[in-house]
Amino acid sequence: MADTHTESVHRKPVDRRAFLRTGLVGGGAVAASTLGAPAVLAQAPLVVKMQTSWPASDVWQEMAGQYVKRVETMSGGRIKIDLLPAGAVVGAFQVLDAVNDGVLDAAHSVCAYWYGKNKAASLFGTGPVFGGNPTTMLSWFYQGGGRELYRELTQDNMGLNIVGLLGFPMPAQPFGWFTKPVAGAGDIKGLKYRTVGLAADLMQSMGMSVAQLPGGEIVPAMERGVIDAFEFNNPSSDRRFGAQDVAKNYYLGSYHQASEAFEFLFNKDFLDDLDEDLRAIMEYGVEAASTYNTAFALDNYSADLAALRDEDGVKIQQTPKDILSAQLEAWSAMIPQLESDPFIKKVLDSQRAWVERVTYYELLNAPDYRLAYEHFFPGKLPT
Repeated sequence: MADTHTESVHRKPVDRRAFLRTGLVGGGAVAASTLGAPAVLAQAPLVVKMQTSWPASDVWQEMAGQYVKRVETMSGGRIKIDLLPAGAVVGAFQVLDAVNDGVLDAAHSVCAYWYGKNKAASLFGTGPVFGGNPTTMLSWFYQGGGRELYRELTQDNMGLNIVGLLGFPMPAQPFGWFTKPVAGAGDIKGLKYRTVGLAADLMQSMGMSVAQLPGGEIVPAMERGVIDAFEFNNPSSDRRFGAQDVAKNYYLGSYHQASEAFEFLFNKDFLDDLDEDLRAIMEYGVEAASTYNTAFALDNYSADLAALRDEDGVKIQQTPKDILSAQLEAWSAMIPQLESDPFIKKVLDSQRAWVERVTYYELLNAPDYRLAYEHFFPGKLPT
């Protein structure tokens, strides 16, 4: 795979806007002046090299492909995206650097993977849960100042040559997979657990020993005894990489990562060189894919959760309230430490103000959906 893409990985920087204009104007002039030539020459598409942080078989790779389909279709063939899985050019946790350096034009990942570079990155997906849901937090990014704060973090504070956009409000992540049942916070102490971002600090403070691993390394780590429990993200990804083969206790609903979204990373020079309409397609394509990703996720995640229960013998439960309460207490203890960083405090202040106002409306306006579900589908939910 690496040899196939050597030329594009090491290519010299190109003014893509000038290239596109030359392709259209210059090509048209040649066509008009050449006897017998067709009236219009086909324009070679602009090839965008985009890598994800996901294995080729993961459902998230398909969801990245839904973005690709929309961009290519809306561009009328002027853009062609070469979508690659994790490891094709760089490792899952290295796509940020690759986009910054221009080795990749774009990437599909999550902000929590850059936690090791700057903890504030994790606030844009795996930070404290103040009561807002994933849609609340994605709305904060676009309407509450989050996008400008992320630009400030990545471009001003970290000096990165990237533009980051968020899309797809992920359903709250399961607490995860355990070889033995856990009934309370005391049962998780001492367990070796996989998670990422600030969730790693959170669970470490609750007595777990935490390893941050890419998705493709989780099951092998369980088989070798490197970890005893883990979370990744959702029933479809978990089932595809064989979580059910190494553990049978699956706990849904947790405050460790309850409001995450995909991150679409673009090299800033690449975006700046695009014609305005193509840049708009690349950016607004994130919003279009976000809507479709949401519908696709609900379909696949629910079907795979049922298959885990009915075909794979997995015991599915909600995370015990004792653990949820302990998570909230752990967040409360962590926040003052995090806020010693002025920028982190600035982001958390913005999020708190948004959640306090918006979630007040959301909670008061939302009927009890569980009550309605149990009315029409009695006995379905686990006790």
